[in-house]
Amino acid sequence: MTTPMQHWFTYPLLSHPYDPAFVSKEAVGRIARAAEDAGFDGIGFTDHPAPSDRWLQAGGHDALDPFSVLSFVAAITDRLRLIPNIIVLPYRNPFLVAKAAATIDALSDGRFTLSTAVGYQRAEYDALGVAYDERNDLFDEAVEVLQGIWTTDDFSFDGRHFRARGQTANPKPGRVPLWIGGNSRRSRQRVVDVGDGWNPFPSPASLSRTTRTPPLESIDDLARLLDDLWYRAQDAGRDRSEIDVSFICQSGGSPGSAAFELDAHLEGLARLAALGVTWNLVAVPGDSVDHAVETLHRYGEDVIGAG
Repeated sequence: MTTPMQHWFTYPLLSHPYDPAFVSKEAVGRIARAAEDAGFDGIGFTDHPAPSDRWLQAGGHDALDPFSVLSFVAAITDRLRLIPNIIVLPYRNPFLVAKAAATIDALSDGRFTLSTAVGYQRAEYDALGVAYDERNDLFDEAVEVLQGIWTTDDFSFDGRHFRARGQTANPKPGRVPLWIGGNSRRSRQRVVDVGDGWNPFPSPASLSRTTRTPPLESIDDLARLLDDLWYRAQDAGRDRSEIDVSFICQSGGSPGSAAFELDAHLEGLARLAALGVTWNLVAVPGDSVDHAVETLHRYGEDVIGAG
């Protein structure tokens, strides 16, 4: 039996300088409730605590703190999954990440998904006092800590970067899904080894050097990477049905655009579903709160409702 595709979006605070209209409890509440009313399954917020001005001026975006704002969204919604997009895991001590995630999961009645990645911004690593060249080892140790402290009392850990002697952190969460972001082979292997989902992102070849990740420009590119993921899963004895995959459907253009082609978009969604994509990341416009809300409602009627 095929599981219906689920739909989520990243909160459209995606520019620099940011639009103050999006940074208020009224705007966040209005957009979150509109998404839930439209049938969306999840909402995400990006993670950039200390981006460089150079990155911002080159097309980057400002951001709210994802843990803080998702706590707010948890209080005003009943059904949306709360999915940071994404937490750069090495930026923070994993015991603090574990506590924040467990708290949101408890207050949302189990609606939190921790979507993580290694990140690529050296300047942001430097600003936070984290060793950029150690980011992969930091990530892998952090995942071990998360999975240990979430499930074990009197937890001890002896890694190169993190150590613990007899720690107990309550309340413990229920089953928090762990998604791994990134387009690399290493990311896909992490999904198979320790993850519940893969969250790659479109990346044109022109940006792959900046983002330090392989290019991902088309559904054909995604298909090749998914073939590799499913091969790794089979080799590890994992059923592919256990692994969520999120991707943005670019077919038909942007849903908020006047040139949006619904039929082409639906065809693209069908192709993604056939490849094993289970979560559709919807591009919501950030030019105004009204336009964002309108796009969510229309997408709910034309796409989610049609499914």
